Amino acid sequence: MTRIPRAYAPFPLSRPRRTRRTAALRDLIAETRLGVNDLIWPIFVTDVPGADAPVASMPGVTRVTIDGAVRAAAEAAELGIPALCLFPYTDPALRTEGCEEAWNPDNLINRTIRAIKAEVPDIAVMTDIALDPYNANGHDGLVRDGVILNDETVEALVRMALAQAESGADILGPSDMMDGRIGAIRRALESAGHQDVAILSYAAKYASAFYGPFRDAVGASGRLVGDKKTYQMDPANRDEALRLVARDIDEGADMVMVKPGMPYLDICRAVKEAFGVPTFAYQVSGEYAMISGAIANGWLRDEVILESLLAFRRAGCDGILTYFAPRVARILAERA
Repeated sequence: MTRIPRAYAPFPLSRPRRTRRTAALRDLIAETRLGVNDLIWPIFVTDVPGADAPVASMPGVTRVTIDGAVRAAAEAAELGIPALCLFPYTDPALRTEGCEEAWNPDNLINRTIRAIKAEVPDIAVMTDIALDPYNANGHDGLVRDGVILNDETVEALVRMALAQAESGADILGPSDMMDGRIGAIRRALESAGHQDVAILSYAAKYASAFYGPFRDAVGASGRLVGDKKTYQMDPANRDEALRLVARDIDEGADMVMVKPGMPYLDICRAVKEAFGVPTFAYQVSGEYAMISGAIANGWLRDEVILESLLAFRRAGCDGILTYFAPRVARILAERA
């Protein structure tokens, strides 16, 4: 057990409540800050007629058209949110076992990147690198005889990454958890002249039950055959997360991600302390749905949103992907 040196004179010379007495005093000694610049806003984009609709399992979240994504980018810029992360709800007719739509230069996400960059060029656009939105069976990788193929998937992910970089993406987010994909993508980007495109690796992504609403949002819930436990991490493991982060940094990741968020704050802290690299966490759809549902039912107050995000910052995260981003930005602006 760590022994903490005594930092106070004995009572009554020391009264820790003195510096808690007013909001101004509490603000002066606050050890952790949450700012709008700490946020990345994930949005769901579709061009499927009628699919630009609310996501039932994510109260307050709506799939948007490409035009809607451009408006969201403008809103983010106005609020001071530095980045959006794009996820596609792909036409079911384009979801195949070969996932060819993933690297189509004119697919939904690549058109959305170009549209945002044409209208809101200063917003940072992050994308997702994984095959599940394009896969007939809902997996992040190519499947043969029930086995998720690693090396063949990495080749497909490289093609996908290059198409997104060519379209103007600023940050690529490989979330697939295939072995060796960071190095392969980094080498391909360098060779193709995209050396300035950053990689935010989902380095410690767990096989979590918290992802359910997200799969509803991208239309993958009914398609997933089996589970993702052969490539996403076991929730029981901590040391493995550190090994995977070290590997991805060595392979060329500029930033690393822990996913999910609040149930894995110990991993966030361990990663930040071990490596000191830009460390992010994803407040995933299940976390969002639980908090939103509790607020809607009057069981919790809005303040819990800020508290949850402050916990990420306290654990060492440099930034957070959260569906609450615009709501939080407005709250912070009101309090400024």
